[in-house]
Amino acid sequence: MRRRWVLTALLLGGVTGCAGRTVTLPTGEGAPFSDYATAWQDATRGCRDIRTLSAELSISGRAGSQRLRGHVLAGLAAPDRIRLEAAAPFGPPIFILVADGTKTTLLLPRENRVLRGEAPAAILDALVGLELGPSDLLAILSGCVTPDARAAGGRLFPSDWARVDLSGGAAAYLQRDKPTGWFVRAAAREALTITYDPGGRGTPPAVRLIADGSRGSASDLRIDLSQVAVNQQLGPEVFSVRVPADATPISLKELRETGPLGEKR
Repeated sequence: MRRRWVLTALLLGGVTGCAGRTVTLPTGEGAPFSDYATAWQDATRGCRDIRTLSAELSISGRAGSQRLRGHVLAGLAAPDRIRLEAAAPFGPPIFILVADGTKTTLLLPRENRVLRGEAPAAILDALVGLELGPSDLLAILSGCVTPDARAAGGRLFPSDWARVDLSGGAAAYLQRDKPTGWFVRAAAREALTITYDPGGRGTPPAVRLIADGSRGSASDLRIDLSQVAVNQQLGPEVFSVRVPADATPISLKELRETGPLGEKR
């Protein structure tokens, strides 16, 4: 019987409990909020000028029927460059995903296999059930929800909550801390719910992403960020990877079938 792809074995197990406590968002119509644009500017003043971000990501939770846990070194640069390197307990990385805006490569060093030419969002969807491109991931991890989001409306709720409707159809839920002002606590965009651990004015210390499954596999993942650096130079070497000449090609279909969300063994 065919062995399931190695990423599954290295990321499964060891996760206990759920990905984190669910935030209860305000419901109902709320009250008119004429100052929604100012509140949005206040809440995002620490993230809206971030053009590059590097961090260590600790990922835990569930994608499809599988429990996942892993550590990923991430480098992101607007608008469409990405490097994700999944560390293993020993030996080579589990995978290296790079995109420089013109080409995308996924290298599986332990399998000596390579996937080229697919969109980064499609590859991430196959790996962890999150269909997010580099600019989306940068916006989410930095705390700004969507790339270049503009406030389009808003409602005010009790207990210092507000909802700001964003261009493109997303909605951000803000909370107000009396000493420091508004901050983004949660958001809803397409089939994805996002919640942030409060962390002051910098990048959020942790993000929870819940995909409802309407656009693919359901997932519930918590991402803890550490060693965060923003707006530092990330050279072209960050977004490239040396592929061995004898690496065997793998298709996106095969990745979906034999990866952690697939059913083939």
